[in-house]
Amino acid sequence: MSTSNNVNTEGARGQVWRANLLQALEIIRTHKLRSSLLIMGVAIGVTTVLAMVTVMSGLGKRVESDIMSANRPYLLISRYDPFTDSRDRRDLLRRDKLTAEDVEAIRDECETVDRVDLQISPQGGASILRYENERTDFIQIIGTSHNFGSMFSFAVDRGRFFTEFEVDHKSRVIVLGSGPAEDLFPVRDPIGKVLKIGSHRYRVTGVLESREHIMGGMSDNFAVIPYTVFEKDRSNERDQYNIAATVRSGYTLEQGKEEITDLLRRRREVKPGEENNFHITTSETFREMISNVTRYIGLVLVVISSIGLMVGGIGVMNIMLISVTERTREIGIRMAMGARKSDVMQQFLVEAATLTGIGGILGIGLGMLAAYGVSSLISFPYSVPFIWIIVAVISSASIGLIFGLYPANRAANMDPITALHYD
Repeated sequence: MSTSNNVNTEGARGQVWRANLLQALEIIRTHKLRSSLLIMGVAIGVTTVLAMVTVMSGLGKRVESDIMSANRPYLLISRYDPFTDSRDRRDLLRRDKLTAEDVEAIRDECETVDRVDLQISPQGGASILRYENERTDFIQIIGTSHNFGSMFSFAVDRGRFFTEFEVDHKSRVIVLGSGPAEDLFPVRDPIGKVLKIGSHRYRVTGVLESREHIMGGMSDNFAVIPYTVFEKDRSNERDQYNIAATVRSGYTLEQGKEEITDLLRRRREVKPGEENNFHITTSETFREMISNVTRYIGLVLVVISSIGLMVGGIGVMNIMLISVTERTREIGIRMAMGARKSDVMQQFLVEAATLTGIGGILGIGLGMLAAYGVSSLISFPYSVPFIWIIVAVISSASIGLIFGLYPANRAANMDPITALHYD
């Protein structure tokens, strides 16, 4: 008997919910203009938030693909951590520089390591390249090994990258980014041409493809020379020496890091218990750092764009108050016929949630279209986090419930006799 009563009660509740939903849809149909304005207000708020989230998700993937360009996990070894080390930079710069001998030792003694590259980044300013009457703007010239291009997925558009033989024999050869190549050789083939950097002459062996980087053309304004030539022609005490190493398949980044750490501690005579006088950063650390930056930026933008939803919520409250006033006699009749306060409150909350829910669904569609358009325009990956679609639906319905609570409560607390005499 009890089970039968429970089933009947649940059935009655279901009928009430359905009746309230149908009535809400009827109100929307009856008051088309008012309902449409409310729905559009919520839809615009949801569209803004979802579009912002989608674009920021695409931005994160784009930044990650641009900066994390190596074709396999890698380790970056430097004298200190340039991102988080807050100690006096002068003390850190007194540490011994990493050397070509360190590169050879890592290559020969570390079984976890696949390829190794020594990179010298100038700290003494940019340079100008000249060829006949043509010249570039200031660009950065980097010293690397022959492995640089293949390790970091720099594709060669014309010519070739310099070889290990040219690195070992200190040949003055140069590989141009697409920016300086276009500046110096707008109509001619640059391969084999000899250009000048200061008083030295370099033969062009190759031109790299434009990477269509998030930084635009700035990312192509560089040139690469063998690190041995860089040390001979351009090196100074402030230059930053880094070693990059990729990890063999079958080994983890942590295994590679541990093996290289043990080797460099011996080579750099770090005593047991002493702090390393070098720093190793994994590609996963870079990825997490980028993810955190884009996440916090995205969070700030979402909070700002959510103001639109709050404005929509205020609109919900105003329109629902008008609706309560217009339907005062109806409320009085319902309460006179035995409707409870909870029934009246439920009626108006369902109506408010229905309006904002429809606005949320419409906003999701518009937001995805807007995000697709923006992503295509600025060449970001189109990435829609599914969780945010769920959040958008729940948030839009919640806006109706939260901002509809006061009007619904006002309706539920009406005096039935006063409501029946309302004109």
